[in-house]
This record gives sequence, C-alpha cells and structure tokens, in this order.
Amino acid sequence: MLRFQPWKIITILVVITIGIIYALPNFYPPSPAVQISIDSIEGKIPNRVVEKIYRQVEDTGLASTSFGWLTNNEEGLDSIVFRTDNYQDQLRLKEFLDRTLEPEFIIALNLAPNTPQWLSDIGALPMKLGLDLRGGVHFLMEVDSDLLISTRLESYLADIKRKFREERISISRSEIIDKKIFLTTRTDATEELKDYLKRNIDLEYSKNENNQFVIEYNEQGLNDLIDYAVSQNLETLRNRVNELGISEPVVIRQGKNRISVQLPGVQDTAEAKKIIGKTANLEFRLEAESNSLSSRIDQFDFSGQRVRLLKQVIITGDKVADASIGYDENGFPQVNISLDGEGGTKMHRSTRNNVGRKMAVIFVERKIKSSNNSNEVESFFDKRIISLATIQSALANQFRITGLESPNAASELALLLRAGALAAPMNFVEEGTVGPSLGADNIRVGVQSLILGLSLVLIFMIFYYKVFGLIANVAVALNIILISAIMSILSATLTLPGIAGIVLTIGMAVDANVLIFSRIKEELKNRLKPLDAINAGYDRAYITIVDANLTTLIVALILYTIGTGPVQGFAITLSVGILTSMFTAILVTRSLVWLIYRNKKNIDTLWI
Repeated sequence: MLRFQPWKIITILVVITIGIIYALPNFYPPSPAVQISIDSIEGKIPNRVVEKIYRQVEDTGLASTSFGWLTNNEEGLDSIVFRTDNYQDQLRLKEFLDRTLEPEFIIALNLAPNTPQWLSDIGALPMKLGLDLRGGVHFLMEVDSDLLISTRLESYLADIKRKFREERISISRSEIIDKKIFLTTRTDATEELKDYLKRNIDLEYSKNENNQFVIEYNEQGLNDLIDYAVSQNLETLRNRVNELGISEPVVIRQGKNRISVQLPGVQDTAEAKKIIGKTANLEFRLEAESNSLSSRIDQFDFSGQRVRLLKQVIITGDKVADASIGYDENGFPQVNISLDGEGGTKMHRSTRNNVGRKMAVIFVERKIKSSNNSNEVESFFDKRIISLATIQSALANQFRITGLESPNAASELALLLRAGALAAPMNFVEEGTVGPSLGADNIRVGVQSLILGLSLVLIFMIFYYKVFGLIANVAVALNIILISAIMSILSATLTLPGIAGIVLTIGMAVDANVLIFSRIKEELKNRLKPLDAINAGYDRAYITIVDANLTTLIVALILYTIGTGPVQGFAITLSVGILTSMFTAILVTRSLVWLIYRNKKNIDTLWI
C-alpha cells in the first residue's frame, strides 16, 4: 500500500485553505479613482465645499461612486475619493477638477479598494502592482550633502565659540568656507580644541601659523553623517507619503545618498513633486532680544506681529523622538515633546539661561514653483512660525509646547514633529512617468504570456503522463494560488519581471513532477509492483528535487540582495515560486496519488 501520514494531509489542507483565502482579494482589483485633498496645514475640506465638489462631479457623469476619508462632521473631510469606471474617465475627471478647483487643492490619481470587508478584516489584500503594471511616477532624490555639512559645521562652530568663551579665549576670526571651519584665536587654544574634539570624534583639525585652526569632517565622520541623514530621510519620506493617501507607495534607499520614491496611480509629475515637497523640517529658535542689532537675526510675521528670531538653530525636528497632543491644567491644547539624548542636551544648554524668553517652532517646507521662462520647476524653502511660546523653565528631553490655537492645530503640530522632519534637504535628480494605459497593456501581455505558457504545459502533461499529468496540472494551479497568497501576505510588489518569474516557476514546478514521474517509469521497467514503484519514485527523486531547487533559490536570493528594481521583482517571485513548487510537487501530488490509489492493493497498470 501507499505510505502517507495523516498529519501531512492535514497540513496540506490547512496551507491550501489559507492560500485560497489570501489569494481571493486578487479577484477584486481596485478601481481607478481621483483623490482630492487640501494643500494646507489644517488639511480639512469644509463641508460646504465638499457638497459643492460633489455636485460639480455629479454633473460630469464621470464618477460612479464617491466616499470621504477620515470624516469629521464638524470640520469637514480630510480627503474625497471619486471612483471611475475606467482609466480614461479617471484622467478626464482629474483634468476637469484641475480646471475647476482652486490651486490650494491637491488632485491626485489613485486607486480605490474593492476587497470585501471580511477579507480586509483578516489582512487579506490584493497584491501590490509596480509602476510598470499600474502606472505612476518615479523620482530619484539625492541628499544635499553640501548644505547638510554646512549646517552641521555651523552647529559645531557655535559650540566651539561657547566653549572658548567659557575658557576666556578670544576669537579674532571664525567662518565656514568650502566645508571647513576656519578659526583664529588671539592665544594658543590647541589644548582646549583637543578637549572639545575628544567628544566629537567625527572632526579633525590642523593648525597653521598665528593660531589659525582648520576644522573639518574626517572620512568616517562624513560617511556616518550622510548615512544617518539618508536613513532618517527614508523613514520620514515613508511616513509623509503614507499620510498623503497615495495607494501603496514604494520608498527605498538607492546607493549611498539617494532615495527612490515610486507613487503608483499618480500621473502628474508636477503634482507629485508638490506631494514630495510637503515633506518638511522644523527648527527651534530663540527670540532675539529687543535691543539686539546683530546681523544674525531673521524676521517673521506671526499672528499679525513682527517677530525677530536668532538665526542660530537650537535643534531641528530630526531630534524629536516622539510627540503627542495633550491638554494643560486649564484645558487648553498642548503638544508633549520627547527628544533623543543629543537633542535633550542641546535644548537644556540653550534654555537654562533663557527662562522667560520666547522660543519659536518654525515649519520649513520645500516648495516647487514653475519658472517663468521655461517648463522647468524650481524649489525654494518656505519658513513660517507655527508656535511661539515663553520658556517657563529649563527644558530637557521632555517638555511641552503651549499657546496653540486649537486642538486641531496641536494635533497637526504633533504629526509634523513625529513624521515631518528631514535630517537634510533633498534634490530631485531623476523623474519618470508610466501611463495607466501602458500599465494596463503590460498586465494584459503578462497575463497572456502566463496563460499561454500554462496552457501548453497542461496539454503536454496530460498527453504524456495521462492521470499523473492531470495530477501535476492540479498541483501547478495550486502553485499559482499559493504564490499569489504569499505575495499578498508579504505585501510584495508584483512587476512585469515578476510575472516572468511566475512563468519560469511554472516550468520548474512541472520539472519536479517530470523527475518523479520519470523515476516511477524506471521503477516499473525494473519490474517493481505499481504501488512500490510510486513509493520508490517519490522517495528517490526527493533528494534530486531539493538539490536542484536549493541551488536556484540561493541564486534568487543573491539577485534580490545585489539587484534593484526589476531584478528584485524577478527574484521575489522566483524565490516564492521555488518554495511553493517544492511543496506542491513533493507533498500535494503525492497526496493526490495516495487518495486515488490508497485502497487498491492490486494494480496491473499505471496510467503514466
């Protein structure tokens, strides 16, 4: 009799059931949609404006359904999403809204989910589609390392000046030129500078004649600074893009100092740049004294008043570890701030001697504007005060910001502090667009190739291996279902090369079955009984299948590790396909053979 343990049957049934459930959402693809949000810190679309937009869109007949996101009955909606029947209507609706609505509205192409609620509740969602399948925009952004270094050197120079004042060392010259600090003292300050640099190992110095010091980053310190800035910006960009309601964005690091941002469903590069430009930084600065005539002062308008602030920045938003909304003893909104260790030290040092003085929180936003003489766009920094409060006591790692206008303003500020800080400015170095129609064509061609390859394989297997070929075909179908389920569970992105990986996996899955069935045929030629030949065929082909698939899996993992973009998409589906094909070829087909022949003790001929 055939040998097959009951626990294996249970395992197979459980795996296939889970696979079918998590593959189901792929039969409910999202609908093309247009999303409307407002370009302001408040971020709410008033209810009266919502009703007006609804009426205007209804008159066009381009939208099938609509719904709002994060509804607030008193203040309005965060976003409005209109579904359309096809991508052509989606583009026409966006063009209509661009002409009709005011410039402060952000209108973006999006996708509205159609997954049944019970599947969403258990985390079953459709596979993500890459830009080549869905369409969208791609940006390659680079950290502005020159500005980053200059900003950090300014901070170091301020610290050195403070230390030298405490040591009563007079400075005759101090400036930053070409990523270096040039510092000249009236007396020899070598020992004091050495003591400072012991705590700042990223810096090194050289000494010229007449007590002139040149301070700059060493190679390791420079690499660490850029790596920190890119890592911080990567997390910030992910948070900010996710908050803007873009469906399934991809934000990944690329190279030493670059970040790749993919926004599926968005087609307008100018609008997409506005979205990326919403990624902001924050600065904490002290108010200048009323009698100060220093040139190191900036002036801002805040609540109808002219406010003078020191140019020197205490800390930036990247030092904020956490921020949450709260209320003071009088019931007024406030923001509770937690800084990291370095930020807490700098904040305490700056505020301990400035109790009673005001401190401002400045929102620094990089914006995009079109050039008057060309189609090119230019970036600039827009700085404005969003909070100005009096320092009640020396601040450290934890403090609070008060004097906010409303709970909504406090919530917005907490959100910006948590996720809106860039460690360094970034520049756009590359951009590209894939249209939705081209993405739909790619999907159609990819699916056609998959169906054609699968059909040829199924026909060949039935023709050559009879009943066993039919069993192999069932295993191949289950293999595709399991690949879809695992890709959905892992939230992996399916690309056109990924479809090629699935097609290759089908061939590899059949190859494993061919090894088993060919081995069974050999055992039958050696005059083994049919049931013994089946057992021997599976047992002896097992090692060969594992060795062949394991080497391919290693290559796929190497491709994923060293590759980018399309190569990684191919490697993901190939890796998943190898694992599922081994499961279906070794366990599933054997269980089906066992179900067919388990009660038959005497078999003269196998249809193979």
